[in-house]
Amino acid sequence: MSITVKTHNTRKGDVDVYTITNASGASVKLSAIGAGIVEVNVPDKEGNLANVVLGYKDIDSYFYDGPCAGKVPGRYANRIAKGDLVIDGVKYQLNINNGPNALHGGPEGFANRVWEGREVDSNGVEFTLNSPHLDENYPGNLCVKVTYHWLDGNILTIDFEAVTDKKTAVNLTNHAYFNLDGENAGTVLNHKLQLHCSRFLPTDDTLIPSGEMAAVEGTPMDFLQPKELGKDIKQNFPALVYGKGYDNCWVVDDYTPGKVREVAILSAEHSGRVLKVYTNQPAAQVYTGNWLAGCPENPEGRSYNDYDGVAIECQGMPDAPHHSNFPNQILNVDEKYERRIEFHFGV
Repeated sequence: MSITVKTHNTRKGDVDVYTITNASGASVKLSAIGAGIVEVNVPDKEGNLANVVLGYKDIDSYFYDGPCAGKVPGRYANRIAKGDLVIDGVKYQLNINNGPNALHGGPEGFANRVWEGREVDSNGVEFTLNSPHLDENYPGNLCVKVTYHWLDGNILTIDFEAVTDKKTAVNLTNHAYFNLDGENAGTVLNHKLQLHCSRFLPTDDTLIPSGEMAAVEGTPMDFLQPKELGKDIKQNFPALVYGKGYDNCWVVDDYTPGKVREVAILSAEHSGRVLKVYTNQPAAQVYTGNWLAGCPENPEGRSYNDYDGVAIECQGMPDAPHHSNFPNQILNVDEKYERRIEFHFGV
């Protein structure tokens, strides 16, 4: 197991990029921009290594990119309706950056910051960020830590921690886009997805949940058995019409706070690669890269097209502060926010 560090000069100063390589030669590359995943190089069924995470040719492109590729959005991943956050009767008007709503913590959210990075153990990297009171109008001084470990067996673990000195809303995840045939391979609509989720969150046309947790049975949202991402994506179903494809939140079955369980299996027949996703989060947002066209060029200098990658973002539910039936995403002063995501790569 080894870690190497390369420093890049960017528009926001020096940025460290860490490469962790395990005993088999598989590797991950992590950037201090947004505490992000830049590459995951894992073998296919023939043993050939390839990067299965979408990324960019120019490191500066990771700032303010629309897709939020590989990075940690925050303070609140996903949407809060109209940026209207009320805590203990006090209203905080969050910055609006997605139609009428606040998305991923606002235009200057965590994904566009340079985090402080350091090596931990022989196979881990820790990123920290201090977000001041009223940063993007969120209350409280929030201290955030995201720790990655790359294990033999090609398992990437992500641990999210946060503490605050004033009640605030927190929802952290990772926004990596996967293409198990290789990041330069084109569409993922031929990938099969299985979700251990029998309910999803219907939304309005701005992707704000209604509050209902609806059954997936009998709808295009049913991934209880493995199904190609492209099989139903063009159906005339509100959730698919609003997002031009899948950009929806599924409710994890048998969710127990603090307990890590398998929630998703993604597979690609051509390469034979399989990704299993584990988490202790209550929900998973699946986004099929419906608006990737026009984003920065990939490492080979090619333009991405819509549906070239799929994000499986384990997280709290969108707009949870407005829905008392959703798991709580308000962090108290005497609490520690602790969440975990695991990506298990195999064939």
